Amino acid sequence: MDLFVYVFAALFSVINPLGTVPVFVGLTQEDTKAEQSKTSVKTALNIFVILLLSFFAGNYILAFFGISIDSLRIAGGLIIVSSGFALLTGNFKKHKGMHKEKVQADIEERESVSLTPLAIPMLAGPGSISLLIALNDEHQLFLDKGIIVGAVAAVCLATFLILKSGHFIVKKLGASGINAISRIIGFIVIAIGIEYITSSVVKLFE
Repeated sequence: MDLFVYVFAALFSVINPLGTVPVFVGLTQEDTKAEQSKTSVKTALNIFVILLLSFFAGNYILAFFGISIDSLRIAGGLIIVSSGFALLTGNFKKHKGMHKEKVQADIEERESVSLTPLAIPMLAGPGSISLLIALNDEHQLFLDKGIIVGAVAAVCLATFLILKSGHFIVKKLGASGINAISRIIGFIVIAIGIEYITSSVVKLFE
């Protein structure tokens, strides 16, 4: 249970689906409720597939490029810290490359926004991917891996519920409410990133 809670909290904070709600609402404001719900499901499924591939195949990719797990943890920690600062300062959308003009141009060229820009890069970004690769290296037991996969599924389910309720959340909380919560999450994300960096630096010196 401790592992499940840790992975869920860390992954949820890094993904930050609540911070994506305004973007989701903007991209789907002209869709019907059924279409919005369908986009929410597709986005959650895309995230789940991307994160699972990262979790199970990430180490093979690192081995192919000759990258050590500690180097990845430091790089991932820097990315996570950067994302946390973006949340804390209210620049999360710019940090993720979500400029309004680019998003609008992308929408006009695509039939669906569930894969890009929502799943990638807004939700399943480098921070969450590097986090899962590091977790796979840390936990070798089959039971632990199953718990982590369950936590990933729970995060994707929570993301689906948040996106599905996106228009209601924006209506009730407003932009200021969402920004306030995102900044609290940003502080937690920074702490997670620093923990990854410091633990990896200690291992390298050892």
